[in-house]
Amino acid sequence: MRQILFAGLFALTNLISTSNAAERWYDRAAVTRGNQLFQQHCAVCHGANAEGTADWRTRNAEGQYPPPPLNGSAHAWHHSITQLARSIKQGSIDLGGSMPPFGHLLNDVQVLQLIAYFQSKWPEDVYARWAQRYPVN
Repeated sequence: MRQILFAGLFALTNLISTSNAAERWYDRAAVTRGNQLFQQHCAVCHGANAEGTADWRTRNAEGQYPPPPLNGSAHAWHHSITQLARSIKQGSIDLGGSMPPFGHLLNDVQVLQLIAYFQSKWPEDVYARWAQRYPVN
């Protein structure tokens, strides 16, 4: 009886957490391709798991900000898809960062795949706050 009750509570907890989770705008194929692109173009600076640089809030000797985490633990979730895509395409050098532009290397679909990859790293609560701020239709 105790096992049945526990199983029922576990199922109810999963149902509640699933129903509160924001539906993600991307699919698994986009994340897979985005991972390939991320490893090819971004991981050298942002880390293989989008963990970024430890002191990303502190300017380096050249006066630039190091690569931030993109895994939901930094400020990337404060930006819309349009803003994130612009950062990827145009880089961040003009904003005091060190990221070069990738617009000449990546098309619009590839940029969205990159965003899908690092957003897939965001915890549910972070993604839900982002989705509430920037609804994707």
